[in-house]
Amino acid sequence: MRILLDHNTPLGVHRILANHDVQTAAQMGWTALSNSNLLNAAERVGFEMLITCDQNMAFQQNLVARRIAIVVLMTNRWNDIRVQPQTVNHAVNNAMPGTVITVRFSPRRALRSPPEPP
Repeated sequence: MRILLDHNTPLGVHRILANHDVQTAAQMGWTALSNSNLLNAAERVGFEMLITCDQNMAFQQNLVARRIAIVVLMTNRWNDIRVQPQTVNHAVNNAMPGTVITVRFSPRRALRSPPEPP
């Protein structure tokens, strides 16, 4: 699948999706494009999916006639995303053109040291 990573998406997501053709908005020279122009450009050159951390994109765009799927990661914290690659892969595998899938990640818990003996 041909996937575009929005400029706000951690670059490490590229590694999670190693079985796909993944490029970034920066690689395409599209960092200055607004959301609708970015979607138009991505569709024009054949991207099938956009992965973004822009939580407002789904509400700002009319996606009904789009040929591209959007996956919204609800965090841009790489430390939270990298320990749950299956969550990203599941969303990518289930996204359909003209739809938005929102991906939530469980926050990592800080390890606590055991209490010291009295």
